[in-house]
Amino acid sequence: MERRPLGATGLSVSAVGLGAGRIGGPEKPEADVDRLIGRALDLGVTLIDSARSYGLSEERLGRALRGRRERVVLSTKVGYGIAGIPDWTGPCIAAGVDEALQRLRTDRIEIVHLHSCPREVLEGSGVVEALVRAVEAGKVRVAAYSGEGDALLWALRSGVFGAVQCSVSLVDQGALDAVSEARSKGIGVLAKRPLGNAPWHFESRPAEPDVAEAWDRFRALRLERAALSWPALFARFAAFVPGVSAILPGTANPAHLADVALAVEEGPIEETQLTSLRASFAREGARWLGRV
Repeated sequence: MERRPLGATGLSVSAVGLGAGRIGGPEKPEADVDRLIGRALDLGVTLIDSARSYGLSEERLGRALRGRRERVVLSTKVGYGIAGIPDWTGPCIAAGVDEALQRLRTDRIEIVHLHSCPREVLEGSGVVEALVRAVEAGKVRVAAYSGEGDALLWALRSGVFGAVQCSVSLVDQGALDAVSEARSKGIGVLAKRPLGNAPWHFESRPAEPDVAEAWDRFRALRLERAALSWPALFARFAAFVPGVSAILPGTANPAHLADVALAVEEGPIEETQLTSLRASFAREGARWLGRV
């Protein structure tokens, strides 16, 4: 699999990473997680992204990566959920990093994001400074931000973050200008939700709000996939946006991850089709906000 620089951080990552939110549920057998990680490594996936809010994800990754930790770039997210410490404070960030290190069974984490932190918190709560201190202490390699809108732009312009994570897909093109700005500043971009919640799967509007929003957008755009499957079209679009270092399909299914990896190996979408896809969003979705 293609390896790409993560901006100017000195890290390189596979063009397709693994979004590990789907392995956090208690119903997921441990053996399935181990098989998923093994398949990811076989495919050349070197980037795995988790978060404190992903249930058992960090703990399971820590166990599954025993003996193969050096083969991956680990990414996670902090800012909340520490017993006895208010969310979105400096002490919460410090404790979140330390707990993530324990759960992931590692002495450092390559990328740690402030997870959907509002702009006003970024500006005045001490959370950015706490993450920088974790970098200075050697616990974190790259300070990062995950989010959308004004907060994402603030993060890009702050001079603090080496990487950002935002939604990039055919139904989430609102952050493409921000991705371009990140590229110009040497900031790596991890594209979450590259398949846009797979809205093509649903014949009627889903009940889950974020999936329903993706379904609404998908129908409004009236996209043409030509000879490609929907997963391949979505994956190739997101993976080859200039400035995107890696896409992060969220899955617990090794076959689904392999399908995305193989699609991206086929390269960018043909230019005339790409122009049409961008024009559809400009026409129908210019006012749509990035989905957190």
